Amino acid sequence: MQEINVKQLAEQIKNGTAPTLIDVREPDEYAFVHLPGAVLKPLGGIYQWAQELDKDQTYVLYCHTGARSWQATYLLERMGFKNVVNLSGGIDSWSLHVDANVPRY
Repeated sequence: MQEINVKQLAEQIKNGTAPTLIDVREPDEYAFVHLPGAVLKPLGGIYQWAQELDKDQTYVLYCHTGARSWQATYLLERMGFKNVVNLSGGIDSWSLHVDANVPRY
């Protein structure tokens, strides 16, 4: 499974080379805090929303700490997606290592 750390993703965002970001948390978590440009697609609906995605496009998936996005990345890989990447440590790691203004919960 491909993974990226928050500092690598931050550099890609800064350079304008970041892939599509998918937040697999729940709507209330997304409403509280999310990464700029991220699209909300809760893990529980993965079998529905996966059909809307291009299997050849690159996606970075994230959640609170990386566990749910790891699961989503695994499931998408099993569905034939080749370029799905898990954000190691999730948005919590982003708060700790990239932007302390992003609230933790």
